[in-house]
Amino acid sequence: MGVGKIKRAVFLDRDGVLNPVVMRGGSPASPRGLNEFALVPGAGEQVARLKAAGYMVIVVTNQPDVARGLLEHDELEAMHQKLAQGAGPDEIRFCPHDDHHQCACRKPKPGMLTQAAAEHGLDLAASWLVGDGYKDMEAARAAGVRGVLIATDYNAQVEARLRVAGLAQAVDLILEQG
Repeated sequence: MGVGKIKRAVFLDRDGVLNPVVMRGGSPASPRGLNEFALVPGAGEQVARLKAAGYMVIVVTNQPDVARGLLEHDELEAMHQKLAQGAGPDEIRFCPHDDHHQCACRKPKPGMLTQAAAEHGLDLAASWLVGDGYKDMEAARAAGVRGVLIATDYNAQVEARLRVAGLAQAVDLILEQG
């Protein structure tokens, strides 16, 4: 990076952004295995557009099913390998904890974002988070990044200044606004 060049990132939530959520009992949930995991069409192309524009692309995902005993680490690793190969983010960070652990990394806390910023020298004010839930928008606010909500049937009540229809529209918005 040259002098004066801002290092910035786009943080992407995983479930509902890069891969479809799985509906369980009428609520959106994370895939619990490779058999339920698929990338949204064009995910790799959208990540490539962000990287070409100079953004570091970092996936930040809560995975409490690990702590709940509903998701094995090796299954999560297999999903993340598929995600890495299919979409090509620079990094995948996940929080394996549940709410009662009171960790700093579980969104809506900003720990995954602030830790990545510290490790990579990122300017959070010049960065973005794309998500599909209130925890994503709260984490964006707490970290000082701009949040973009992918609007769905299940998140109509979530407060977000910027709402888009999907990942491609989120990338368009980020590239337009810088």
